[in-house]
Amino acid sequence: MKINIQTHHVSIGDDSREEIESKFEKIAAHFPQLISSDIIIRKEHDQHEVEIFTNYEGVRVSAKATHDIMYPAIAASLKKLEAGLRTRKGQLKSDIHS
Repeated sequence: MKINIQTHHVSIGDDSREEIESKFEKIAAHFPQLISSDIIIRKEHDQHEVEIFTNYEGVRVSAKATHDIMYPAIAASLKKLEAGLRTRKGQLKSDIHS
């Protein structure tokens, strides 16, 4: 899966990029249809805001989280993204069985 990371008013190192990519590998294992994801990390007013966008089976799925520290914000947004993907996967399965 291709991961595009953009930052605004914050810089991340190679170690941080590798950690983010390793977390995405777990999601990619559960959802092999994912081709790419866009991550935007911003720092505004001493808050780190992380937005993740991806396309899953023709629908755009996004997640957003805010925290004082960058890593918990990333973890929270990944958790929300996974929940959104599971919801979409459930909708697709229910459409098949209808």
